[in-house]
Amino acid sequence: MPAADASAAPQFRRVLLKISGEGLMGPREFGLDSATVAAIAREVRSVREMGVQVCLVIGGGNLFRGVSGAAEGMDRTSADYMGMLATVMNAMAVQSALEKAGVQTRVQSAIPMEAVCEPYIRRRAIRHMEKDRVVIFAAGTGNPFFTTDTAAALRAVEMNCGALLKATNVDGVYSADPKKDPQAEFYPRLTYTDVLARNLRVMDASAIALARENRLPIVVFDMHGENAFAKVMAGEGRYTIIAEEE
Repeated sequence: MPAADASAAPQFRRVLLKISGEGLMGPREFGLDSATVAAIAREVRSVREMGVQVCLVIGGGNLFRGVSGAAEGMDRTSADYMGMLATVMNAMAVQSALEKAGVQTRVQSAIPMEAVCEPYIRRRAIRHMEKDRVVIFAAGTGNPFFTTDTAAALRAVEMNCGALLKATNVDGVYSADPKKDPQAEFYPRLTYTDVLARNLRVMDASAIALARENRLPIVVFDMHGENAFAKVMAGEGRYTIIAEEE
């Protein structure tokens, strides 16, 4: 993969990248694909080389999804806690890949488990990023009934990030699934109200509302393109930005 253009002026100086658990599967139907995880690590390294401070939230749907467990008769609270543990495993896998790529990384969990990672402490996380470390926030918010989308919006606000970047399998937000409907309309820019009113399901309503309340821009892009993360940070390529009305 070609190196990112470190001279390009990034749109934001500190960002949170939200990756779904499914984004780590690659061609697999379940679990982790090592090549995909390594590619994500290279993408993050490229953005770090631009001088951007980066933190991440990673979902756990590739290993366990709390809502699915509850639908099968499991207690919802227990199912959600199991989903949180899945995000810790994913965070550790991405941490390993980042450190192999030469990027110092810390995992902080909302559920204390000092044997494997740090507890979430806001000031410590900010200090890590100021020291050029990538911080991965695991275990969601630490509470059941909240998704990792909401956790991502919360951590982005707490970290004073310039934007929340949502990595998906398509290059932005459409009126319908572009893989199923070739006539789906692409939206280069939306307001928070547009997303909620049109029920676009970019992120859950709680995450959108939290971003709107704190004026946190959300950038939706396809993570699988070459240097996709760095291009978006440089204002290049195709993506959707969700923000306040101009």
